[in-house]
Amino acid sequence: MKKILNILWSITLIGTSTTSLVACNTQYTEEELTQLKEKNKIDTNDENIKNNLEWISPQEKSFNNVDNKWYFVVWRGDENNDWFLTKFNNNIDLNSISLKRKLDHYKEHDLFISPNGLVINRYDFTYEPSKWWEINSNYFKFVYRWNDEEQNLPKLDIDENGNIIKVK
Repeated sequence: MKKILNILWSITLIGTSTTSLVACNTQYTEEELTQLKEKNKIDTNDENIKNNLEWISPQEKSFNNVDNKWYFVVWRGDENNDWFLTKFNNNIDLNSISLKRKLDHYKEHDLFISPNGLVINRYDFTYEPSKWWEINSNYFKFVYRWNDEEQNLPKLDIDENGNIIKVK
């Protein structure tokens, strides 16, 4: 059953044109984007995290190119609506090797990255993947990019509300 759903999801993703993706995006002006980035900074006393962990919006299309940066994604991964934190390095060119890359799995949900961005494939018989770039996606809360060196990568976790916190 999972293989059939994966095939259906792949066909759906292939059939989605760039034009329809732009129609789904929430487009922010430069001023709005700057305000949102400031508003979504992690509330911590650690200046390194404040200065280097940047909130990312779908319109920035961060996953179109390999940037070798680390990303933190807060997403829903089970039927209990629990939030999960997934960390990954954007170091693979998905346009040249495959359609998607599996990043994480929780029960009946898989988190993938595709050339268009982040996608949660749900096996709850809806056959509809939740896309990061969709307006009002209930399955994605935050995406952050780490803009410092890998050796300075912080140890992060999430609290009960799905907010990113530094592990002490």
